[in-house]
Amino acid sequence: MNIPLFDGHCDALYKLMATPDQHLTDSDGQWSLDRCQRFVPQAQIFAVFADSAQPDANAQAAWQIQRMHQECALAPDRIALCTTGTQAEEAVAARKLAAFLSVEGAELLDCSLETLRWAQGQGVRIVHPTWNHANVLSGSHCDQPERGLSQQGRRFVSEMVSLGMLVDVSHLSEAGFWDVVELVQGPFLASHSNSQSAFFHTRNLTDRQFTAIMKYRGVVGLNAYARFLGDDPVTTADLRRHLEHFLALGGTENVALGGDWDGCDQLPEGFTGIWNWADFYEELLRCNYPESLLRDLFWNNLMRTVKTVCIM
Repeated sequence: MNIPLFDGHCDALYKLMATPDQHLTDSDGQWSLDRCQRFVPQAQIFAVFADSAQPDANAQAAWQIQRMHQECALAPDRIALCTTGTQAEEAVAARKLAAFLSVEGAELLDCSLETLRWAQGQGVRIVHPTWNHANVLSGSHCDQPERGLSQQGRRFVSEMVSLGMLVDVSHLSEAGFWDVVELVQGPFLASHSNSQSAFFHTRNLTDRQFTAIMKYRGVVGLNAYARFLGDDPVTTADLRRHLEHFLALGGTENVALGGDWDGCDQLPEGFTGIWNWADFYEELLRCNYPESLLRDLFWNNLMRTVKTVCIM
């Protein structure tokens, strides 16, 4: 059985910095194209990540953007870097992975409109205003969480909208979240976030936040990082609990997947990498989830959001 998969978040490019002789096709980490043969069609958002506390963080980010282009050039029959939903549909029709680039923390772009425009020209279509560290644009979920978007942050988000880029709020402060809602007035993304009602963590979303994402036809990617799912031992039943809570709020068109692959060191029991989404699909079938709902969860919802926003 072919299973569709559009996953909203992985840090495979960051991992390649430590293992530069490996590639996206054959990496030994939690994300590898070679080990995802059951997924047809397949799309992935690749995060450009570096801890901004490191002095060479911006250079690391630039390296990862360049490496993404190199990976596509090395395997042009398997991977295509896409900037629009239409390009993604063309890629998967040719049986290629449709790849999108995000930047996880606008400090990696100097929180600058000029560098944001440069990144857009390099193929980046998703940006997180913050990672875990607060920056001049906003506070984060865990650093100055009372701070929303500054005036510079508002200009940055507005420019993202003008450039056809998705705002990713997964690490943003709640105050910043509501400022994004006010400014965007349309679909936005929480690429790898779970439910605070199912398990409290500042990285997870309140019901009110999820309802706002629903209102503007955005999407939330279920995060497989065990730390955000529940108390030990974490199993796929915890993943289902977060999914079921979002569905109970009416989010059948607003939940996707965002595993946080190669960005987490604790996974649910039985999970070792992205390939285990196939096992989760089959588990949900056994739990009598309609296949049409699973197709929305694994593909349609995130693709709809990308097609709506990423048109340039």
